[in-house]
Amino acid sequence: MSVRHAIKAGRGVVAAAIAAGLALGLGGCGSEEKPSQNKPAASTAAVPQSGSAKSQPQSEEPAEPIGVLKGQEGLELSIVSAKRDQGGFVTVSGKLVNPAKDTLIVPAQVGGNETEIIKHGISLGGATLVDSVGKKRYYVLRDTDGRPLTTTGFDSLAPGAETPVFMQFPAPPPTTTEVSLQLPTFTPATIKLS
Repeated sequence: MSVRHAIKAGRGVVAAAIAAGLALGLGGCGSEEKPSQNKPAASTAAVPQSGSAKSQPQSEEPAEPIGVLKGQEGLELSIVSAKRDQGGFVTVSGKLVNPAKDTLIVPAQVGGNETEIIKHGISLGGATLVDSVGKKRYYVLRDTDGRPLTTTGFDSLAPGAETPVFMQFPAPPPTTTEVSLQLPTFTPATIKLS
């Protein structure tokens, strides 16, 4: 067999492999002609039932905050949950609230003073969890590019406005049930981990 025929045969094998892969991929992408009997219709799943006495709340967050940090000029950070995740970290969720009658500027200090975090804009990257029993401080986690794993991109809040926020930290030992959440320019608050 000449080299020319070997190259043509090799191309044919590659083309056949690609065609088979495409056929298998497209075969799995076909649509059903009629909806499955086990699937709920999309229109009925999205519509809440009115008049139901046993309505479920939209979120699992408690109505009362588990901690409130008071900031400058009345700015508040209301914490609604601090949950341990299976990945070995704690996610603290809440909302940044402006109860004042004027627009409030979020102080840049809340991002901390680390150059790697500051270069990604305003965030809650300066937040820490303090385990006073274990005598350890936990800083906000970062991704591989150095961005803090927290809410970013806010600089002010309009009067009466609120914005949802989150922060992720390494998890303290399972025996630690309470930590102090600290954020620059805000008063600290003790929160329970769930």
